[in-house]
Amino acid sequence: MATTVQAPPKGAPSAERSRSGRSNSGSGGGSYAGPGQGNLRAVQEFSPAPSKTGIWVLLAGIAMMFAAFTSALVVRQGAAMDWEHLALPPILFFNTIILLASSVTLELARRRIAVFMGCHETADQRPVLWLYVTLSLGLIFVAGQYAAWLELRSEGYYLATNPNSSFFYLLTAIHAIHVLGGLTGLSRVIWKLNRVNLRRSTLESFSYYWHFMAVLWLYLLWLLWMRL
Repeated sequence: MATTVQAPPKGAPSAERSRSGRSNSGSGGGSYAGPGQGNLRAVQEFSPAPSKTGIWVLLAGIAMMFAAFTSALVVRQGAAMDWEHLALPPILFFNTIILLASSVTLELARRRIAVFMGCHETADQRPVLWLYVTLSLGLIFVAGQYAAWLELRSEGYYLATNPNSSFFYLLTAIHAIHVLGGLTGLSRVIWKLNRVNLRRSTLESFSYYWHFMAVLWLYLLWLLWMRL
């Protein structure tokens, strides 16, 4: 699928815009000038600063929430007489590899999109391909978490069986919900890249969120391994 990108300089000649390969939002009502006209798919290099500020505020809030859960787990374990060791389902380690692999494929996507923005795209450099791979890996991770819950249930561990199983379900479920939120954001990134335009900071903000989910999961896995 051919993709046309355009130059950002305002008022620059049309031919020069074609050669530069950069997107220009312009000051008009969202129209883009360029050869061929029709449906143009553009990647915009800049976007307002609040998009990046907002993601850091969101990540700080998520970190504080899981810090509170960690504190509650430590306090509950110290005060509990009924705390039993919980063997973690082995599939959790497979899920970890899948989530880390999704971070790698996301970075590959970012590099392809950087090439795309530089107007050096070739037929075998489809930036959206690696985004779809990342999306698929994220879905596999969530499915793997569900499989881990089913495995615990088959062993007789339910949400209210004992305190450590309760914390296991709580921490992994809330993390999975945030991963699903990230997959929704990734779907929006793919849609904007395919249909309208994608600002570079939109992809960067999503990548911060996704990498944070991977790091957070590593922390949770360590916490569950040490405490449960």
